[in-house]
Amino acid sequence: MESIVHPNDDFLGAPELDYDGFRAALRGDWGWFSPAQEANIFASKVRTRRVCGFVAMDLTSNATRVERTMLDIRRDDMNYYYVTFHATGESTIIHDDRVINVAAGDVVLLDSTRPVTFVPAAQHRDAQWVALQLPRQNLVSHLGFEPQGIACGHRQAQAARLFCQLALDPVCDAELELASSDKFMRLVVYDLLGALFAPPAPLGSRHNDKLFVRVCGIIKDRFADPGISPHEVAAEAGISLRYLQKLFTARGSTCCRYITSLRLDHAARLIERRALMKTGQPLSEIAYACGFRDYTYFARGFRQRFGITPGAVGAGATGNGTNCRVGPRRRANFR
Repeated sequence: MESIVHPNDDFLGAPELDYDGFRAALRGDWGWFSPAQEANIFASKVRTRRVCGFVAMDLTSNATRVERTMLDIRRDDMNYYYVTFHATGESTIIHDDRVINVAAGDVVLLDSTRPVTFVPAAQHRDAQWVALQLPRQNLVSHLGFEPQGIACGHRQAQAARLFCQLALDPVCDAELELASSDKFMRLVVYDLLGALFAPPAPLGSRHNDKLFVRVCGIIKDRFADPGISPHEVAAEAGISLRYLQKLFTARGSTCCRYITSLRLDHAARLIERRALMKTGQPLSEIAYACGFRDYTYFARGFRQRFGITPGAVGAGATGNGTNCRVGPRRRANFR
């Protein structure tokens, strides 16, 4: 089968590392990993970079296996989740006594606090791996549950394809200068992982439907508060954060995304009124009144949602002589 992942060729120019160099390259950000060395022939390449604000790593080696043992875990006390996939090659991963076989494009979620062994297929000793490190609390908050053991997203899933290409895209590195871009793209990564790994919430329950309506009501009352968070919404609704996220995941969304959609819809109404009444109210003032702390983030989200910039609403004539307006087609899904 033709690979659905297209490796980033610039990694081929990374310097070659010996056994000690390989371990040292991983130790700072990733902790202790121990490759199985075949005498006098060990060779590897490791490149640490950033993708969408996350620590990322490209790796290849001719080791017969790479392990993170209980001794390694106790030695560095690293505490994070990480997702990894093959850009090329195949391997077997052993994690928490579960064994899975993975090929290029399969996205695997792992826990740094648990032992893991990577065993590349004999014909793929020079396979290229890519990994992203995920802060534990941020991932748990977004997924709405704490992953236990290993989880694998199949390469044929659309979310897996998008995640792999996002992690391999060199454009992500160039965007690091924009902190607001990183903030938005991190949410994209979490959403893709949620689509791959979050278990479906139970549907068809009248209780769940009523609870979801109540949660949406709480958010509608408070979305303009820049400090509102899923934690606060869950606490006010009297449910756990995990349960709150399940309610949204089951409906193809997240609590954070819903809060943002309400803010953007309200901002669109205020901007249309501004254009109609010609008040000259600063757009940044409208953004802050709707709960946004960062105007650049607001403007980018506005354009993605409505197809035009905030400043273009009512700013001039279109090709047929009518003023630009925000269409209703992309307003919030939950009423």
